[in-house]
Amino acid sequence: MLSIDPATNTERENYKFLIGSIIPRPIAFVTTISKDGILNGAPFSYFNIVTANPPMISLAIQRPEGRQKDTARNIIEAKEFVVHIVDEQNVEKVNKTAAILPPDQSEIELANLTPIDSIKISVPGVGEAKIRMECVLEHSVELGGSESPGSDLIIGKVVQFHIDNEIYDKGRINPGGLAAVSRLAGNNYAKIGEIFEIERPK
Repeated sequence: MLSIDPATNTERENYKFLIGSIIPRPIAFVTTISKDGILNGAPFSYFNIVTANPPMISLAIQRPEGRQKDTARNIIEAKEFVVHIVDEQNVEKVNKTAAILPPDQSEIELANLTPIDSIKISVPGVGEAKIRMECVLEHSVELGGSESPGSDLIIGKVVQFHIDNEIYDKGRINPGGLAAVSRLAGNNYAKIGEIFEIERPK
Protein backbone atom coordinates (compact mmCIF):
# COMPACT_ATOMS: atom_id res chain seq x y z
CA MET A 1 0.00 0.00 0.00
CA LEU A 2 1.25 3.50 -0.86
CA SER A 3 1.81 5.90 2.03
CA ILE A 4 1.84 9.56 0.92
CA ASP A 5 2.40 12.74 2.93
CA PRO A 6 -0.05 15.37 1.58
CA ALA A 7 2.49 18.08 2.43
CA THR A 8 4.68 16.75 -0.40
CA ASN A 9 1.83 16.97 -2.93
CA THR A 10 0.55 19.86 -4.98
CA GLU A 11 -2.96 21.13 -4.28
CA ARG A 12 -4.11 19.41 -7.48
CA GLU A 13 -2.65 16.06 -6.44
CA ASN A 14 -4.37 16.22 -3.04
CA TYR A 15 -7.60 17.25 -4.77
CA LYS A 16 -7.49 14.16 -6.99
CA PHE A 17 -6.88 11.86 -4.01
CA LEU A 18 -9.79 13.40 -2.09
CA ILE A 19 -12.39 13.38 -4.87
CA GLY A 20 -11.35 9.90 -5.97
CA SER A 21 -11.54 8.50 -2.44
CA ILE A 22 -14.52 10.22 -0.84
CA ILE A 23 -17.25 8.86 -3.09
CA PRO A 24 -20.07 9.04 -3.78
CA ARG A 25 -20.66 12.66 -2.76
CA PRO A 26 -24.14 14.20 -2.65
CA ILE A 27 -24.61 17.26 -4.85
CA ALA A 28 -26.22 20.50 -3.71
CA PHE A 29 -27.56 22.84 -6.36
CA VAL A 30 -27.51 26.23 -4.66
CA THR A 31 -29.38 29.38 -5.64
CA THR A 32 -28.43 32.80 -4.30
CA ILE A 33 -29.13 36.43 -5.15
CA SER A 34 -26.38 38.99 -5.74
CA LYS A 35 -26.53 42.50 -4.32
CA ASP A 36 -27.54 43.60 -7.85
CA GLY A 37 -30.52 41.21 -7.84
CA ILE A 38 -29.07 38.55 -10.17
CA LEU A 39 -30.28 35.00 -9.45
CA ASN A 40 -27.20 32.79 -9.31
CA GLY A 41 -27.12 28.98 -9.38
CA ALA A 42 -24.25 26.51 -9.00
CA PRO A 43 -23.65 22.87 -8.01
CA PHE A 44 -21.38 21.81 -5.13
CA SER A 45 -20.37 18.32 -4.06
CA TYR A 46 -18.57 19.30 -0.84
CA PHE A 47 -21.99 19.13 0.83
CA ASN A 48 -23.54 17.28 3.77
CA ILE A 49 -25.74 17.23 6.89
CA VAL A 50 -24.43 18.94 10.02
CA THR A 51 -27.23 18.34 12.54
CA ALA A 52 -30.99 17.75 12.74
CA ASN A 53 -31.50 19.86 15.88
CA PRO A 54 -32.00 22.38 14.35
CA PRO A 55 -31.71 21.11 10.76
CA MET A 56 -28.41 22.35 9.33
CA ILE A 57 -26.35 21.61 6.23
CA SER A 58 -22.78 22.41 5.23
CA LEU A 59 -21.24 23.62 1.99
CA ALA A 60 -17.51 23.97 1.40
CA ILE A 61 -17.12 26.37 -1.52
CA GLN A 62 -13.60 26.31 -2.92
CA ARG A 63 -11.72 29.46 -3.90
CA PRO A 64 -9.96 28.80 -7.22
CA GLU A 65 -6.66 30.70 -7.16
CA GLY A 66 -7.88 32.43 -4.00
CA ARG A 67 -10.91 33.98 -5.71
CA GLN A 68 -14.16 33.83 -3.75
CA LYS A 69 -17.01 32.36 -5.79
CA ASP A 70 -20.24 34.26 -6.44
CA THR A 71 -22.26 31.75 -4.40
CA ALA A 72 -20.15 32.19 -1.26
CA ARG A 73 -20.08 35.97 -1.59
CA ASN A 74 -23.85 36.13 -2.13
CA ILE A 75 -24.57 33.88 0.88
CA ILE A 76 -22.28 35.87 3.17
CA GLU A 77 -23.78 39.19 2.02
CA ALA A 78 -27.49 38.24 1.87
CA LYS A 79 -27.43 35.46 4.51
CA GLU A 80 -29.98 33.40 2.54
CA PHE A 81 -29.81 30.60 -0.02
CA VAL A 82 -31.72 27.59 -1.34
CA VAL A 83 -30.26 24.07 -1.58
CA HIS A 84 -31.75 21.63 -4.09
CA ILE A 85 -31.04 17.91 -4.41
CA VAL A 86 -29.67 16.99 -7.83
CA ASP A 87 -31.44 14.03 -9.44
CA GLU A 88 -31.48 12.04 -12.67
CA GLN A 89 -34.06 14.37 -14.22
CA ASN A 90 -32.36 17.70 -13.50
CA VAL A 91 -28.65 16.81 -13.56
CA GLU A 92 -28.14 17.83 -17.21
CA LYS A 93 -29.55 21.32 -16.61
CA VAL A 94 -27.69 21.67 -13.32
CA ASN A 95 -24.45 20.74 -15.08
CA LYS A 96 -24.91 23.71 -17.43
CA THR A 97 -24.86 26.05 -14.43
CA ALA A 98 -21.25 25.05 -13.67
CA ALA A 99 -20.18 27.30 -16.56
CA ILE A 100 -18.10 30.29 -15.47
CA LEU A 101 -20.21 33.40 -16.05
CA PRO A 102 -19.71 37.05 -15.09
CA PRO A 103 -21.54 38.00 -11.86
CA ASP A 104 -24.13 39.99 -13.84
CA GLN A 105 -25.32 36.91 -15.77
CA SER A 106 -27.72 34.29 -14.39
CA GLU A 107 -26.90 30.59 -14.63
CA ILE A 108 -30.61 29.93 -14.05
CA GLU A 109 -31.44 31.63 -17.34
CA LEU A 110 -28.54 29.91 -19.11
CA ALA A 111 -29.79 26.46 -18.06
CA ASN A 112 -33.45 27.33 -18.71
CA LEU A 113 -34.42 26.48 -15.13
CA THR A 114 -37.69 27.75 -13.65
CA PRO A 115 -37.45 30.19 -10.71
CA ILE A 116 -39.99 29.54 -7.97
CA ASP A 117 -40.66 31.80 -4.98
CA SER A 118 -39.58 30.74 -1.52
CA ILE A 119 -41.85 31.02 1.52
CA LYS A 120 -39.53 32.26 4.28
CA ILE A 121 -36.60 33.84 2.43
CA SER A 122 -36.23 36.19 -0.52
CA VAL A 123 -34.07 33.87 -2.66
CA PRO A 124 -36.07 31.84 -5.22
CA GLY A 125 -35.51 28.16 -5.76
CA VAL A 126 -36.03 26.26 -9.01
CA GLY A 127 -39.05 24.16 -9.89
CA GLU A 128 -37.09 21.31 -11.47
CA ALA A 129 -35.93 19.87 -8.12
CA LYS A 130 -37.95 17.28 -6.17
CA ILE A 131 -36.47 18.55 -2.91
CA ARG A 132 -35.40 22.06 -2.03
CA MET A 133 -34.46 23.59 1.31
CA GLU A 134 -34.71 27.27 2.15
CA CYS A 135 -31.69 28.16 4.29
CA VAL A 136 -30.37 31.05 6.32
CA LEU A 137 -26.69 31.51 7.06
CA GLU A 138 -25.69 30.23 10.50
CA HIS A 139 -21.88 30.43 10.19
CA SER A 140 -19.26 31.14 7.54
CA VAL A 141 -15.59 30.31 8.07
CA GLU A 142 -12.59 30.96 5.85
CA LEU A 143 -10.40 27.86 5.72
CA GLY A 144 -7.05 26.73 4.39
CA GLY A 145 -4.60 28.32 2.01
CA SER A 146 -1.01 29.21 2.84
CA GLU A 147 -1.32 32.84 1.70
CA SER A 148 -5.09 33.36 1.39
CA PRO A 149 -8.17 31.26 2.24
CA GLY A 150 -8.71 28.21 0.05
CA SER A 151 -12.37 27.67 0.90
CA ASP A 152 -15.48 29.22 2.43
CA LEU A 153 -17.20 26.80 4.80
CA ILE A 154 -20.90 27.67 4.95
CA ILE A 155 -23.24 26.32 7.63
CA GLY A 156 -26.88 26.93 6.79
CA LYS A 157 -29.99 26.39 8.90
CA VAL A 158 -32.95 24.94 7.01
CA VAL A 159 -36.04 27.07 7.65
CA GLN A 160 -38.37 25.42 5.12
CA PHE A 161 -38.45 22.05 3.34
CA HIS A 162 -40.18 21.54 -0.02
CA ILE A 163 -40.69 17.88 -0.98
CA ASP A 164 -42.44 16.52 -4.07
CA ASN A 165 -45.66 14.70 -3.14
CA GLU A 166 -44.67 11.72 -5.29
CA ILE A 167 -41.63 10.89 -3.16
CA TYR A 168 -43.11 11.66 0.28
CA ASP A 169 -44.47 8.73 2.31
CA LYS A 170 -45.49 9.10 5.98
CA GLY A 171 -42.61 11.33 6.99
CA ARG A 172 -40.03 9.53 4.86
CA ILE A 173 -38.57 10.12 1.40
CA ASN A 174 -38.58 7.37 -1.21
CA PRO A 175 -34.96 7.12 -2.44
CA GLY A 176 -35.97 5.40 -5.67
CA GLY A 177 -38.44 8.14 -6.46
CA LEU A 178 -35.96 10.86 -5.62
CA ALA A 179 -33.35 9.25 -7.91
CA ALA A 180 -30.58 11.44 -6.53
CA VAL A 181 -27.27 11.42 -8.35
CA SER A 182 -23.86 11.74 -6.73
CA ARG A 183 -20.48 13.03 -7.78
CA LEU A 184 -17.45 10.86 -8.39
CA ALA A 185 -14.17 12.10 -9.91
CA GLY A 186 -13.60 13.73 -13.30
CA ASN A 187 -16.79 13.89 -15.35
CA ASN A 188 -18.29 10.84 -13.62
CA TYR A 189 -21.54 10.67 -11.67
CA ALA A 190 -23.39 7.77 -10.02
CA LYS A 191 -27.01 6.77 -9.57
CA ILE A 192 -28.34 5.28 -6.34
CA GLY A 193 -27.81 1.68 -7.50
CA GLU A 194 -28.67 -1.38 -5.38
CA ILE A 195 -29.99 -0.68 -1.88
CA PHE A 196 -29.30 -3.15 0.93
CA GLU A 197 -30.10 -3.16 4.64
CA ILE A 198 -27.97 -4.01 7.69
CA GLU A 199 -29.47 -3.81 11.16
CA ARG A 200 -27.56 -1.73 13.69
CA PRO A 201 -26.46 -3.51 16.86
CA LYS A 202 -28.56 -2.72 19.92
